[in-house]
Amino acid sequence: MKKIALSSESTLDLPKELLEKFGIITLPFTVILGDKMGKDGIDFSSEDLFAYYEKTGTLPRTSAINEQEYEAYFDELLKSYDEVLHISLSSGISSSYDHASACSKKYEGKVRVIDSLSLSTGIALLVIYGRKLIDEGLELEEIAQKIEARRPYNQTSFGLEQLEYLYKGGRCSALSYFGANLLKIRPQIIMKADTGKMVSGKKFRGPIAKWVKSYREATLEEWNTPDKSLVFITYTSCPDEVVQETVDYLKGLGFENIYCTHAGATISCHCGPHTLGVLYMNDGK
Repeated sequence: MKKIALSSESTLDLPKELLEKFGIITLPFTVILGDKMGKDGIDFSSEDLFAYYEKTGTLPRTSAINEQEYEAYFDELLKSYDEVLHISLSSGISSSYDHASACSKKYEGKVRVIDSLSLSTGIALLVIYGRKLIDEGLELEEIAQKIEARRPYNQTSFGLEQLEYLYKGGRCSALSYFGANLLKIRPQIIMKADTGKMVSGKKFRGPIAKWVKSYREATLEEWNTPDKSLVFITYTSCPDEVVQETVDYLKGLGFENIYCTHAGATISCHCGPHTLGVLYMNDGK
């Protein structure tokens, strides 16, 4: 049986212990804070990013992984593995998939790149499914086809307390930004599973405990056939008691494996502090 490397980028927002648990290898994005350049999850955290913005008023920048970096990365993996399954950040918000896909053509079928059409732990949901299929002994192409078939059921969404970071990053219009500020709206941002682009969903109001409650209830009401074996609560910053309330809520609904993770610097750069998402596959019984 061929040895398959399970690979992604740092934008899947998993801590070291979960990367090790599921045998996932990652390639970090580059984060730029002024004249300092470093690797997402290694040199910079979301806390570093928020502190920099608070001090300077300048939004940190991120750099997608280029084709040469993917080539060096895949070359290194193929020294220890026969094949590579790589699941990338959505092509709808980054050029990373295009670069990885173009690079993979050099390997004559040994490297299979999948567009997650998602971000953060939405990517992780597909990667962990990939681990299950690898462990079952399936061939690389069959694994890829099964992941792509399940991809439309990926429920990836977040509630945001502010639109400032999206606005500064060019992903939100001035009208939406100023309107949300004026009305104190906490918007729901949804990753469209067919295009991999971010769209606005429902709108909430109130302090963080109130709007997070409204967000999680609205999300489970709309995407109401979850696979309850796995769910992520992923956030940039959030009071501990609000996170725990969300854990208790999901436990009450019968979710089995509930993982709380912090969004890394790349994802946090776009959504800002006090952002929280509940992410799961919506293809349960």
